[in-house]
Amino acid sequence: MVYDVLVIGGGPAGLSAALNVRARGKTALVISNPLAENPLWKAERVDNCLGLPDLSGKELLTVLYDHAVSAGVEFLEARALSALSAGTDWYVAAGDMMTQGGAVVLAAGAVRGKKLPGEAELLGRGLSYCATCDGMLYRGRRVAVLGYSPSARREADFLEEIGCQVLYFDRPKSCAIQGTDKVEAVVCDGETEAVEGVFLLRSAMAPGDLFPGLEVEGGYVRVNREMATNLPGVFAAGDCTGGPLQISKAIGEGQIAGQKAAQLLARKAAE
Repeated sequence: MVYDVLVIGGGPAGLSAALNVRARGKTALVISNPLAENPLWKAERVDNCLGLPDLSGKELLTVLYDHAVSAGVEFLEARALSALSAGTDWYVAAGDMMTQGGAVVLAAGAVRGKKLPGEAELLGRGLSYCATCDGMLYRGRRVAVLGYSPSARREADFLEEIGCQVLYFDRPKSCAIQGTDKVEAVVCDGETEAVEGVFLLRSAMAPGDLFPGLEVEGGYVRVNREMATNLPGVFAAGDCTGGPLQISKAIGEGQIAGQKAAQLLARKAAE
């Protein structure tokens, strides 16, 4: 899947960025969890978004989404799992798909929480962030699913359907992944279970994990006035860049990021 700009995140910042990419004649793909999983969806009433008063979060997101769709923005419902650059393009793995773009706008919201004990050491050695991507590797084996996202239960069901022996832990308060060279066990809320694989399912990955080398300060992505990060071709907007965590700020930053991404591609084409 090849597009001019890949937008990671389908909230106000991401939708604004994608809309502005399309306004400049470029193609845009928004990679996002289902709209209903956005934290804004649950807001009973939003009063501080100029021109759109007295809407619920669900109504506001729907208005923004419909506007983006009408402008020709395309969508891929999946979690972004990894990103790498090759030449002047970026490749982003999302679910079981590989997408390609000349620029990226990171608008995945604020990601909170520290890595679990053993997570960094055992990633790729029995620890996975995607059940649909890696599930077949564990067919017939005992695995643990650590569900921290609304869609985690569905992914656990998928693993059971393909023949995995699944232990499901719903948002465990304390958790550690154990093993020397590969996953051997998981400890959740004091309960130790021997497993051969662990699927850690969060709503989103931390920006620094998704884009190795990305400059992050205090948990937020560092950007300049053009919403550009330290990585060539990567822009960021919205809650992931820090406070205030407000809709209007996210929309404005998304507009700048989308415009600058489109301008970057125009300069590349002219070279």
